[in-house]
Parts: sequence; C-alpha cells; structure tokens
Amino acid sequence: MAWIYLLIAGMTEVVWAIGLKEAQGFTVLIPSLVTLFFIVVSFFLFAKALETIPIGTAYAVFTGIGAAGTAIVGILAFNEGAGAGKLFFLLLLLIGIVGLKLADGKGEAE
Repeated sequence: MAWIYLLIAGMTEVVWAIGLKEAQGFTVLIPSLVTLFFIVVSFFLFAKALETIPIGTAYAVFTGIGAAGTAIVGILAFNEGAGAGKLFFLLLLLIGIVGLKLADGKGEAE
C-alpha cells in the first residue's frame, strides 16, 4: 500500500506544480486554493509512504514522479519543447524511478 501512496503522492505533486503556474504567484484565487489543497494531499500521502519505504528511495521516487510528470504535462499541455535530449533524459529519469522501486524489496510484503 505504501507504494500506491507514493505513486499518488507523486501524481498530486504534478497537479500542484501546474497549479503554481496557473496561480500566478498566488494572485489567482481558484488555482491558488487547488494548489494548496494538493500540496497538503501530496505531503500527507508522502508521509504515509514513509512509514514503510526508506526515505532515500521514497524521496527520490516522489520527486522523480513529480519532475517527470510535470515535464510531460509541460510538453503535452503547455507546448514546451520536446527535443531529443529532453526526451532522452526524461526516459532516463523514468528508468531510474522504476529501478529504485525494483531495487527496494522492502515494503512489498507489508
């Protein structure tokens, strides 16, 4: 269950990162409220995952999902560049996230 918490925490990090952009320095009310809500949800789920998953692995996966997810949304929704170099390193990041999950057997049976 901890890995599910961590996965959802990473996905909610993407939501609040996009919310930060849309909130325009917390000057737009609704995106600001959505951003704050998802920050709380994200860190709550991250904290739940930390009950089982080692902090080094959990933090790397959490921020990796957030970074990769935000980059993908930026490419798809905000027309940010998607050159070969960017896509290569994004793929490398995703491989690292999966690798960390596979390398950490702890938490599987719990």
